[in-house]
Amino acid sequence: MIRKIVDYKKLSPRLMQQLADKFPDGYGDSDIITFEDHHNRIIEAVELKTNDTIYLVKVNSKLHYTLTNFDNLSVDEIALEGIDSEEE
Repeated sequence: MIRKIVDYKKLSPRLMQQLADKFPDGYGDSDIITFEDHHNRIIEAVELKTNDTIYLVKVNSKLHYTLTNFDNLSVDEIALEGIDSEEE
């Protein structure tokens, strides 16, 4: 499986929907994975698995807001949050 560390802003709407489905009430402390990147910075992320890729989606306050309000946001509002339509 491919493993990717991504910012939630770079998730496609389809992957963002999968993340929202996985965490319909938001994520909790037990869902967060903490690790150091190659620059020795602490990264906090939640895991999203697809058929061929494991995404570690970086956690921040806007991700929590976007997940908890995903169903109520319009496509334009999602674009304003910075979510690209292309996967990385």
